[in-house]
Amino acid sequence: MFRPCIDLHEGKVKQIVGGTLGAGSGRLQTNFVSDRPAAWYAALYRRDGLKGGHVIQLGAGNETEARAALQAYPGGLQIGGGVNLDNAQSWLDAGASQVIVTSWVFRDGQVDWARLAQLVQAIGKARLVLDLSCRRRDAGYFVVTDRWQKFTDLAISRENLEKLARWCAEFLIHAVDVEGLSQGIDQELVSKLGQWSPIPTTYAGGASSLADLETVARLGQGRINLTIGSALDIFGGSGVRYADVVAFNRRLA
Repeated sequence: MFRPCIDLHEGKVKQIVGGTLGAGSGRLQTNFVSDRPAAWYAALYRRDGLKGGHVIQLGAGNETEARAALQAYPGGLQIGGGVNLDNAQSWLDAGASQVIVTSWVFRDGQVDWARLAQLVQAIGKARLVLDLSCRRRDAGYFVVTDRWQKFTDLAISRENLEKLARWCAEFLIHAVDVEGLSQGIDQELVSKLGQWSPIPTTYAGGASSLADLETVARLGQGRINLTIGSALDIFGGSGVRYADVVAFNRRLA
């Protein structure tokens, strides 16, 4: 299934080449800056019955727009970016269906199981999505944190996904190496996720055509969702029409 997104940077809806985020001054590559507010996109997704989408805050200065999006589609969007134990419940109270957490549950490159347990105790497993966005290293994929610049020791593997699945409802996994490039999905990663993930998982990164959506459905064995960003016409892209992804979901519903 297609899952929509709203990426916020400096208070604007944008599409950014993922690997350049936080890479240093002057290196950020932006594909698209919208003249529409986040709430406009949220209302669009609500109108078309798209579920499981996410709002991601890329850095500071995005809270007002994020809250407006959640108010426009209460219970219909996940929220990520800077989420921790102290603010998770307030985001749920603001209308988020679930919170997405990544960097906060890692410390010194390792999963901080005590922090994860605290968070689950506070909000419940059903309201938590773990962001395991990753980059390729050697022969595998490893989770990256801190705006996708810092490698952790956690590999994407069947064992690790099964262990983490006991603590959350879903995974969100960006293939950072291809994120924002619109040059095709990482089929190897999608195939592994389809084989290994025991819970619903949304893959993002590189989608450039409607065929990629069909490929994810096949390689993911019908259990992996796909987010499309820069290639989508509502984000200035030319590879995928928003109307077509809505129709795709309706065919599968």
